Amino acid sequence: MPNAQTQSSATHQVRPLLPSDLDRVVEIDRDNTGHARRGFFESRLAASRSDQNGFLALAYTEHDRVEGFVLAHMLDGEFGTSGPATILDAIGIAQSARGHGGAHGLMRTLQEKARRRNAQAVRTQVLWSDEAMTQFFAGLGFKLGTRLVLDCDCAKWAREGEPQTEPCGDGDRDHSPDRIVVRSMVAEDLPAVISLDRGITGRDRSAYYQRRMDEALRKNGIRLSMLAEIDRTPAGFVMARVDYGEFGQTEMAAVLDTIGVHAEFRAQGVGSILLAQLMAHLASLRVERVRTVVEWNDVTLIGFFDRLGFKPTQSVVLALAL
Repeated sequence: MPNAQTQSSATHQVRPLLPSDLDRVVEIDRDNTGHARRGFFESRLAASRSDQNGFLALAYTEHDRVEGFVLAHMLDGEFGTSGPATILDAIGIAQSARGHGGAHGLMRTLQEKARRRNAQAVRTQVLWSDEAMTQFFAGLGFKLGTRLVLDCDCAKWAREGEPQTEPCGDGDRDHSPDRIVVRSMVAEDLPAVISLDRGITGRDRSAYYQRRMDEALRKNGIRLSMLAEIDRTPAGFVMARVDYGEFGQTEMAAVLDTIGVHAEFRAQGVGSILLAQLMAHLASLRVERVRTVVEWNDVTLIGFFDRLGFKPTQSVVLALAL
């Protein structure tokens, strides 16, 4: 019976990806994509070693030689999710090992590990025009998901400056943008952010925010987390990360994970000013685009991002229910 190594035969098996596998993984990926993403794989391998609950990294081997891999991470709280999901970031099979069942073996093991973490689905993103990858995932059981991938030009924000704040009907209070102070989030802000998020969502997502803070302290990639205050009261926050290599991306891009604004301070431009500050920081890092994911029927959130210049991308979300 297969154990944690999930071996399919004496010579073909799936096991955890090891630091010593890095060169082979980069080689397979370069042969398949034509691009070298060593930094991405190095970062994800390190993350999977330091946070085994948050990241998954598996190798498919034949005769003890790595011939395939899959990298994924757990999501619970990003993009407003209501339950855990496993996000498949990268998968690859050496060209000489295709048709040997390696991809199915990797996915079976990934699904087993995802279920143990209470994930409801495995999700990934592909370009709609990439017929080979779309067919590959369809063969693994993936179907078209219900989420939309939006993105925005960071440089445009940097050039045009902050957007105008939205008008508010309460004429007795000062709603000028000057009242809003935005600063980098620090570890001591975590209780306030968790409390603010609980007021917005009605859920306790302490574990999610603690994981994001731990990631920032471990410096797995670049994390940008900012807090907005009005009269020294937390009014909103935004959390994003810069990554290179997810879903086959070949350029550095930012991912907006979470944004929240206290109900009392809505319609005062807090969300817009938070994103303006985020975009300015990203532009200074020479990050060209930032993307996020929303449910297709979340009209309010889609409208918010539309007003801020976000548009649909050419990527589609695929999902495999667990």
